[in-house]
Amino acid sequence: MDKTISQDVLQSPSQSKGAVSTPPRIAIEIRNAVKRYGHVTALKQISMSIKDNEFFTLLGPSGCGKTTLLRMIAGFEGTTEGEIFLFGREIEGLPPFQRPVNTVFQNYALFPHMTILDNVAFGPEMRGSTKNEARKKACEMLDLVQLSQFANRKPGQLSGGQQQRVALARALAPKPKVLLLDEPLSALDLKLRKAMQIELKHLQRETGITFIFVTHDQEEALTMSDRIAVMSEGELQQLDEARDIYEKPRNTFVANFIGETNLLPITIDAVHSGEARCQISQHHTLTCACEGEVNIGDTLHVSIRPERLYLSSKPIETECLQGQVQENMFIGTDLSTRIRLPDGTDFTVRTPNSERGRKCIFSPGSDVFVNMEQGAARLLID
Repeated sequence: MDKTISQDVLQSPSQSKGAVSTPPRIAIEIRNAVKRYGHVTALKQISMSIKDNEFFTLLGPSGCGKTTLLRMIAGFEGTTEGEIFLFGREIEGLPPFQRPVNTVFQNYALFPHMTILDNVAFGPEMRGSTKNEARKKACEMLDLVQLSQFANRKPGQLSGGQQQRVALARALAPKPKVLLLDEPLSALDLKLRKAMQIELKHLQRETGITFIFVTHDQEEALTMSDRIAVMSEGELQQLDEARDIYEKPRNTFVANFIGETNLLPITIDAVHSGEARCQISQHHTLTCACEGEVNIGDTLHVSIRPERLYLSSKPIETECLQGQVQENMFIGTDLSTRIRLPDGTDFTVRTPNSERGRKCIFSPGSDVFVNMEQGAARLLID
């Protein structure tokens, strides 16, 4: 049976005549996907839905399975168990060239003997466009990535950032419905990488194509993504909007992996009306909202972001801890201060490098109060 996906099936609602506003369609749906290599299970029962026109990121440390999942969507790997649907059609067994999906790789994979224009025109030509049509599409894409003036150069004559934009233009030229990006910015220096993050987000909005981006860089994921799927050891840990991933981590892995945080062991003392009183040490308690089921005596963790804290010589907020300054570390935009509680627990406070912030800086050895903004402590259901 021919599984080629027709263009009318892939037409977005906004492209249909007389279309009215409807909920976003699902571009990719993954149901209970498992991938095994011999006795090694790379993916364990992964289920998720990715919306049409969404910038979606697969985030996790090396070896967590994110690239394997991307390759399964592209068709370079098959599923051991489970199903993957592309715009409602099951695609297992459909070869990569028959899927309306393109991939941008980490190493760009440009043809060194071709001009930039010919590189970008290659995809449309392979999909049946005439030479003139393909070159017209290539010119449009080069204009989109602001590289029209380099059309007649070879890849080796361009910088790394320019080559990356050519790779994007080439992937976009055949107008795929889904663009897969496998750590495409990892080879760039920090300044160029940040510039390309803005460029990628702009391109996604301009084209309306679903972007699925793979990275291990938390800041990169938070900067660009509409939603993020955090993965670890082949399992999905949390799937949420970028802000909720940071502000409302569901477990210790997500809290610790996304940005900097203080993970403090606690014991539940009392539970009442959706709140839990948590004992941090013999000297300190704090109150957290609890969204899951917890019981008195449970031993869990709370996550407190360093930027939600500030120091003072007297207690100011309702929730505060008392400790001693161990060291200050200047990191440009902030000052990072390590505090030790009476029981020996260490945690970090981030103070903005500003006139106001400098009034909250204390020298090592100072006894201080650590004030928490309301809702700063997040109870984690391990």
